[in-house]
Amino acid sequence: MSEIIKEQEQTIVKPATDIVASMASDFKGELKGVLDEGVQQLVIDLDQVEMVDSVGLGVFIATYNSLHQSGGSLTLRNASSDIRMLLKTMRLDKHFTVEAAQQEACHG
Repeated sequence: MSEIIKEQEQTIVKPATDIVASMASDFKGELKGVLDEGVQQLVIDLDQVEMVDSVGLGVFIATYNSLHQSGGSLTLRNASSDIRMLLKTMRLDKHFTVEAAQQEACHG
């Protein structure tokens, strides 16, 4: 289960594990529940995530598409360098915001 934090304008979802095929269905359900509440600014905090596979990427894309249709935005926060490289290679960083992990941001 993910931790879900509601702030003023945005909702932050913090998955507690890697976003891979074995957990993607549950994670997608959690995100759908959040989106069904009418969230416009969604942040997925990847601080506890070390790996994202193709199924996980599909979850990000589906979530982005749902938000984009309603004028919302998706941000992936605390993405590791490996995850950022994957998103950049797939050109997904052109569609939603990808922020570096805090410790990496501090060290440049």
